[in-house]
Amino acid sequence: MSTHIPQMLFPVSGTKPITNNGAIVCDYISLKNAVRCWVVVHVTQAVGHATAFTIEKARAVAPTDSTAITNVVPIWYGNVSTSSNALAKQTDAVSYTMDVGVTGEAYIIFQVDPENLGGTYDCITCKSAASGQANYIEVTYWLEPKYPAAVADQLSFITN
Repeated sequence: MSTHIPQMLFPVSGTKPITNNGAIVCDYISLKNAVRCWVVVHVTQAVGHATAFTIEKARAVAPTDSTAITNVVPIWYGNVSTSSNALAKQTDAVSYTMDVGVTGEAYIIFQVDPENLGGTYDCITCKSAASGQANYIEVTYWLEPKYPAAVADQLSFITN
């Protein structure tokens, strides 16, 4: 499985960069017209904290019937404040919690297959738990469209 995001993907903002020590809920997006989605979390922590990130699924971007995903997904992590900016494959899971001692910038990438959401679920969001520390978080969803088009914005992933 590749750790690189393929070409010809469509980016959708989950949240603009935000500083908050409370829980953060990103925008919900629809995966009806997607083959796959990479949820790219860029986080900066001034003080180390075991900040948890989860992917939730819903039946609509409203959201309707939002709940945590139950099928594990591939996850990559990299602390880009250290001497390496490499992403390391983590154990597949439904969430990822940063180590308590991590400070500086880090990336967490979840790879979501819409076929594994189950039933009538076709929307997702990314959530961070309250950290007790001021974190700087930005999330971008990178979507592989089912129907590639010459103009990337022909498909809408922010509505049902």
